[in-house]
Amino acid sequence: MQQSGRMGFRIVSGVPRPDAGLVDQFRGLASSNLADAMGRFHFMDPGIQARSGVALYGIAVTVCSRPGDNLMVHKAMSVAEPGDIIVVTTNGNTANAVFGELMCTSALAAGLGGVVVDGAVRDVEAITAAGFPVYSRSITPGACDKDGPGEINVPVSCGNTVVMPGDIVVGDADGVAVIPREEAAGVLERVRSLVEKERRRIDEIGRGTVFKPAIDEALRNQGVIDE
Repeated sequence: MQQSGRMGFRIVSGVPRPDAGLVDQFRGLASSNLADAMGRFHFMDPGIQARSGVALYGIAVTVCSRPGDNLMVHKAMSVAEPGDIIVVTTNGNTANAVFGELMCTSALAAGLGGVVVDGAVRDVEAITAAGFPVYSRSITPGACDKDGPGEINVPVSCGNTVVMPGDIVVGDADGVAVIPREEAAGVLERVRSLVEKERRRIDEIGRGTVFKPAIDEALRNQGVIDE
């Protein structure tokens, strides 16, 4: 990897990226199933909510921005490749939107895959009409400065979970899951097993086994029921 600038005001390039074919296999997977496949970890807290109602998946380009400033968010959009997800920490600021309609128009033109902000966005009606995936902690009419400092492609905390540049991000109506790049193949294998297990359980319900026998077995083992 290479770095331009200095610590606190820098852009890191040459970040390792997972294979595009592997990333594409995460399309349409549920964030809940992915969280289960990762031991019920590696998902953002419930404060990070879908704003446009559109699911997303792709490779994370991370941004650490100064509160009330979105200079490096703008730059990250030009650094990102088509399909990438811009993941932003605003370091606790929820009163100044770092992303809005004009930036959404640019993101669409660049073919980006979505934006996740631990902070604020605005122009939600326009973003929703455009069909662009945006997730954030808050919505506000307030804008940002464009002075910096900030960092691109460094480890960040977004939604109280660690996001590394190059990780895979999947978001839907339930929330956002973050799949560590090095673990992606194993997570994909486990989530497929979980999905198949759920399918079999749905089939059991359809055949009349409405409630899981294992529930009563667990209660008997704890001495709660004895029948």
